[in-house]
Amino acid sequence: MRTTRSDAADPATGSAPLGHPDDQIAAEIEEIVADFQQMIGSLRCAGTGRMVKSGISMTHLHILWLLEHHGDVTMSHLAELLDVSFSNATGLIDRMEERGLVERVRVPEDRRVVLVRASATGDQVREEIEALKHDQIRTVLGRLDPPRLARMRAAVHDLRSALAAELAIDGHAEHAHHH
Repeated sequence: MRTTRSDAADPATGSAPLGHPDDQIAAEIEEIVADFQQMIGSLRCAGTGRMVKSGISMTHLHILWLLEHHGDVTMSHLAELLDVSFSNATGLIDRMEERGLVERVRVPEDRRVVLVRASATGDQVREEIEALKHDQIRTVLGRLDPPRLARMRAAVHDLRSALAAELAIDGHAEHAHHH
């Protein structure tokens, strides 16, 4: 449910009863966050059916995204990234390997080290799912008239700039640039 603020002027001062600016900003932020969560949830639900049809789970897709971002990783590093036990990560990779989504590769210099990498099939599945998401977003944006589309473009630009600044403060500038 959306909250709206009254634009009626205060008879005593002639000014609008806006409350504390920080409270207004916090309320605006909460409304935007709620709207984003609802939109993302709707997109996620719409895309989940397509993923199930292609035989990939959200966990498998997440692993493919991690491998895209981090490159080839050891099983122990993958377990850390997923915040699961080594045996859990091994089970996940076993199932993904059975489906042809990933492959294990031994490092020639040290045959004890095994790296996990996305296979060509895994890359293709991830790219297809990304293409479906992009198509869906294009369709949604196509419903906006030109002035709203221009506002959306400006808002997204502002949001990306704020995100880059926040990630730079947190020391994650490489992550912001990569995505």
